[in-house]
Amino acid sequence: MTRHFHRSRFFKLAASFAAGVLLLAACAPMPHANRSESASVAVTPSASVLEPAPARAPARLGTQWGEGLESKTRTVDIKRLSDRPEGLATIGYNDAASVRRDTGSNPERRLNLQLAQGDVEWSVEDQSGRPLPLLRAHRSNDGDGFKVSGSEGQRYTLRFRNLSDRRYEVLATVDGLDVLTGKPGSLRSGGYVLNPQESITIEGFRKSQNEVAAFRFAAQGRAYAANTPAGDVRNIGVIGSALFELEQPDAPRRPRGPSGQPNAFPGDGGYAPAPRYRTQ
Repeated sequence: MTRHFHRSRFFKLAASFAAGVLLLAACAPMPHANRSESASVAVTPSASVLEPAPARAPARLGTQWGEGLESKTRTVDIKRLSDRPEGLATIGYNDAASVRRDTGSNPERRLNLQLAQGDVEWSVEDQSGRPLPLLRAHRSNDGDGFKVSGSEGQRYTLRFRNLSDRRYEVLATVDGLDVLTGKPGSLRSGGYVLNPQESITIEGFRKSQNEVAAFRFAAQGRAYAANTPAGDVRNIGVIGSALFELEQPDAPRRPRGPSGQPNAFPGDGGYAPAPRYRTQ
């Protein structure tokens, strides 16, 4: 079965914030229904200024630039309704022993996170499409606090399911790097379009208009962020996502409080460069 899904072109917000966003749309054959891709923005959780953040195990896993997967893209014009995200979240990851140490013996367990007031479900899935459990200590105050465990060589994807009649732009980062450009994550970057009542799946870092490099858990030294000039090893072990509501060209938008009309314009863009592995 083949489905069509969309993603946004890379763009920067103009200071005047008036009105337009240039987005890329992607279409590719799907192994199962409602499969697609997305891009997001990662923000590393910060410590409180009043009390120290709880200690967490150092990241023993990173995400490697994996094998090439076919994923074709095209461009569409759509407006971002506000420069403020409707949803922003992070998920930490590490090896199983470190996650157990961080979350305790009886953690809270979920299969997805709800974003944008429940409009969108976000899950981390294995290559068979099964959600990986998200764990959090019951008294966690470490940002979002949810963590997922992985093992070296294991492939994973990021899936976003839209339960609403709104259209969203999805931004994503892995280890602090934008999955579209390979540059440091920013809320000013572009993302993929998530249409009403549809799902999209991010399978890897975008290499070109037709291909992505699969996400695979790997030893920290093999992580993409440790082997590309834009990467920072301090951000390894965190996945981030942000949602922006987009206008619906063919349907009136339901009001949801005040929002601005940002002005966006295409940047010089580019795709994620291949890693340059360092000698040990």
